[in-house]
Amino acid sequence: MSIAILRLLFDFGLLVLVWIVQRIVYPGFLHYNSKNLINWHKVYTSRLTFIVMPLMLGQLGISIYQLIMEINLYTVLSIIIIIVIWVSTFTQFVPIHAQISKGKANQKMLDSLVKKNWIRTFLWTILFLYSMLITAM
Repeated sequence: MSIAILRLLFDFGLLVLVWIVQRIVYPGFLHYNSKNLINWHKVYTSRLTFIVMPLMLGQLGISIYQLIMEINLYTVLSIIIIIVIWVSTFTQFVPIHAQISKGKANQKMLDSLVKKNWIRTFLWTILFLYSMLITAM
């Protein structure tokens, strides 16, 4: 399997995942009472981490490899987008999830989670489409 196809698989996995989270999981948080949200959130985050982290690390690793092998518009833009996603994840989303786990969630915070995640949804969608276009060429 070529590195480009492997990269496309990681990009596609993250595309599907982010759309499920954006359209189903995060809006679903609004339907839990405080106690149930805390309980479910702890289960959800521990389970999802085992899916998200390998995908994100794989995508990052392959993108770094591609950048080392050839510096071009695709590899540079890819790594920039991935870095923005990582920074956003660890500066915005990890703290929000920590607050939810501590029982400090409120309607405004849960709404902001959905609104802010549109940025990652957009970026992972663009990244996948770009990878697909490059792979098809």
